[in-house]
Amino acid sequence: MTLLATLVLSDRSWLIPCLAAFAALAGALIWASRRNPAKPWVPLLCGSLKLAGVAALAACLLEPLWVSHRARPGANVFALIADNSQSLQIKDEGQSRSRGEGLREQLAADPQGWQTVLERTFQVRRYTFDSRLQAARDFIDLNFEGRSSSLGAALRAAIDGWRGQPVAGVLLFTDGNATDLTGDFPALEGCPPVFPVVLGSASGLRDISVDKVTVSQTAFEDAPVTVQAAVTAQGFGGSQIRAQLTEIATGAVITGTNDVSRSSTGFSTISNVVAALEQRAPNNESLLNFRFQIQPDKPGIHFYQLDARANRELNGANAISREATLVNNRRVMVVDRGQEPFRVLCVAGRPDWEYKFLNRALQEDPQVQVVTLMRIARREPKFDFKGRAGEASNPLFRGFGAATNEETARYDQPVMVRFNTKDEFELRGGFPKTAEELFKYHAVILDRVEAEFFTHEQMLLLRRFVSERGGGFLMLGGAEAFREGGYAETAIAAMLPVYLDRPAEVRLPALFKLALTREGWLQPWTRLRATEADEQIRLLSMPPFEILNPIRESKPGASILATVSDTESHTYPALVVQRYGLGAAAALMVGDLWRWGLKDETMQKDLAKSWRQLIRWLVSDVPARITVESQSTDDPSQVRLIVKARDEEFKPMDNAVARLSIRPVYLLAPSEESSHAPESVSALELVAEPSAAEPGRYEATYVARQAGAYCVDALVTHPDGRAVGRAQAGWTADPAVDEFRSLKPNRALLETIARRTGGEIVAQRDLPKFVRRLPERGAPITETAAEPLWRKPAVFLFALGCFLGDWGVRRWKGLP
Repeated sequence: MTLLATLVLSDRSWLIPCLAAFAALAGALIWASRRNPAKPWVPLLCGSLKLAGVAALAACLLEPLWVSHRARPGANVFALIADNSQSLQIKDEGQSRSRGEGLREQLAADPQGWQTVLERTFQVRRYTFDSRLQAARDFIDLNFEGRSSSLGAALRAAIDGWRGQPVAGVLLFTDGNATDLTGDFPALEGCPPVFPVVLGSASGLRDISVDKVTVSQTAFEDAPVTVQAAVTAQGFGGSQIRAQLTEIATGAVITGTNDVSRSSTGFSTISNVVAALEQRAPNNESLLNFRFQIQPDKPGIHFYQLDARANRELNGANAISREATLVNNRRVMVVDRGQEPFRVLCVAGRPDWEYKFLNRALQEDPQVQVVTLMRIARREPKFDFKGRAGEASNPLFRGFGAATNEETARYDQPVMVRFNTKDEFELRGGFPKTAEELFKYHAVILDRVEAEFFTHEQMLLLRRFVSERGGGFLMLGGAEAFREGGYAETAIAAMLPVYLDRPAEVRLPALFKLALTREGWLQPWTRLRATEADEQIRLLSMPPFEILNPIRESKPGASILATVSDTESHTYPALVVQRYGLGAAAALMVGDLWRWGLKDETMQKDLAKSWRQLIRWLVSDVPARITVESQSTDDPSQVRLIVKARDEEFKPMDNAVARLSIRPVYLLAPSEESSHAPESVSALELVAEPSAAEPGRYEATYVARQAGAYCVDALVTHPDGRAVGRAQAGWTADPAVDEFRSLKPNRALLETIARRTGGEIVAQRDLPKFVRRLPERGAPITETAAEPLWRKPAVFLFALGCFLGDWGVRRWKGLP
């Protein structure tokens, strides 16, 4: 904003005589200075003083007016917005009061009277904000207990509330550490000028804060869960910073009842330190990255707490920390390892070594259950035997009891056996023929079974299993697989990541050596060693393979993770994967991977580990019929719970009833030493409402009154009360983490807001001067004021000063 004023000459009739007189006087002074024996600067200075004095008196003949535009008193609105969040409880270095206490004293008591001056010209409106914007009569009730600083939401709410009103500007009192502006800048269209008053100092603070924590799970067996934490250490240069990861609670849903009121979360609180790392802070502004790899010992939901402290303070129970706050030294996170084992259907064309090693490897994985449908004898050719007239059964069975024609006619059918089924009815009719039967599984593996084994409808069903249900599919190599198994131009070939119409030419017999591609090196589940050098040694020591289903190329979008090369350096794809619809499909072209496990015990373990990681990748993203997840909102203490329900064919269920049972598992207090497991707390029961945005989606909102770890048990039933299924999820609520992420005032953000709205940063000590000048700045409603300059004594005093200065210089130099 700039000052709005102009100089206007009200009587221009004297303009030409004044200019002529001024020119004549200037010429006379120049002529006289040429005859003056003094130094050149003396007559020049004296002449200038005379000209200035005469010009000031001559200008009065023109009657100049100073015309300014001022804000009309009482016509415009000016807003005062004060931050009421917890971050203002911080005390700066050398200060006895917190930032908030100083602000409250300034706004409530107003010892300098600048608010009174402001109210003479503007309608002053007062607001406070933390998680939302609130109107206030005064600022006496500022308590600085707000759990978030939603600065962006407060400005947007203010803009909407002031729409169409003459708002001249906003004084914004805050430290600028907004919790809702982590990435997106607030929309400021239509916002009046914002004048931020930055609270707090950036120097002298000592603090350790956990800025960001990410949790990722992989199919890599040695480290299925990776925790990465970014820790900022301010004022601890040269100190050892220790990050400690502690498991604080674990549990799983206890099922067996359809009545949600009698369900139990089965959580138990513990205090088990699972990992600890240390790093040295190189300077007083250090960003340290800690990486943990942990492996929960059982499925279910696990809660962990990460603490970051200076090493000497973490172990001292009675030590007084020199940090500005301890609230941002911790972070609670949740790891969901699943509730039930994944079920994988393996269809084997015959007993072989490949199935033996695969089944043995997966038996060691408690999260994967393999159900096998194995053919131990192919169907026999059907002959027409001549027997008695009207006899339809095989005459070879004549005399063996009272066997029916249906039983005796099965000699031309394949002999199938089942392993690891849940009951006697599972897979009793062979490979599933309906979506209800097949969609119960998470993945399907075909091991040396030809295309003729399946009907056309079963192939289409298997393709739907991958594309619609989101299941995983894996075909193993062999004489009855891929093109050699007759799968070209079938529904199964359409979802395979390789083309089967153009086989590659291979000179047989040949020996093939396995190697990882560039994409394969980037996938953790394809690697078995911790370092690249060890993995290279492992690959070189693997035995060669002799069976390969050669293909020329993979499909667009597919990833070749491993290849094999023959003795003539011809390379062929060995492991190819791709996404297909909602699921994933993989093709393992090597048909004798079992040779890997015959060399020695170490390689046998490597083969087992490789199988487990491949199957884990296959089932890792397969959705369940019932899922529940938590979704954050603008209010950090509020969470949106989303339940998705699907029927037996994995189509959205629109007529379901979703009941939620919510309870805290572990509560956090402002001081980390007082964190505790909640005592017997009754679960809060909610019914999720159907969402209009998506079929089969149900939503509910929960507000966490205390920071800590929470869990929800979702039970989905039919309208008549029949249970569909249940799911469980966990989440953490700790608004103070974002509120205290940074204690340094975010001056850069406030400067950007001021620049985009036409305002400027105002220092606290300059508020009285700023308020006095506000009426002279631009405002929506202004008035014009004209003030004659020739009546001001300052003009005549200026002219008199010029003449006295000329006289004084002449007396000083002894001139006439």
